[in-house]
Amino acid sequence: MKKLFLLFFLFTFTHLVFAQQEIQWMKFEDAIAANEKNPKMLLVDVYTDWCGWCKKMDKETFKDPKVVEYINAKFYAVKLNAEDTKRTFTFGGREFNEAEMAAAMRVRSYPNFVIIEPTLQNIAQLPGYRQPEQFLAGLNELIEKAFRPKP
Repeated sequence: MKKLFLLFFLFTFTHLVFAQQEIQWMKFEDAIAANEKNPKMLLVDVYTDWCGWCKKMDKETFKDPKVVEYINAKFYAVKLNAEDTKRTFTFGGREFNEAEMAAAMRVRSYPNFVIIEPTLQNIAQLPGYRQPEQFLAGLNELIEKAFRPKP
């Protein structure tokens, strides 16, 4: 019985440790709901199924521990398929599918990362594949330029 308990404990502990090593991706509407309770920026990863660079971001950059920690701490992370016309949600009183939302955000290339500030009024884009350090530097620079208070 003790061995069973120990095995259960180790499995649970290991799962908890590794759970934070992944970005906590959400659906767009879930991120909006979470933002209403606890405002944070949204990071929307706009991708397509055929995009090789998108897959490389998923396998490499989004697995980097520094990137995972930074995104989970500062953003509600959203995956948005720019070609999905089936899954719909409501935003700003209007119904969108994922493809329509990507078009509304003026995304024209993939991968593309759209940052939406907590009031959901302003957006900025960070296009293209980036290695982990480049991605973090690009995010920080984009946020500083796009969302810093104007004098």
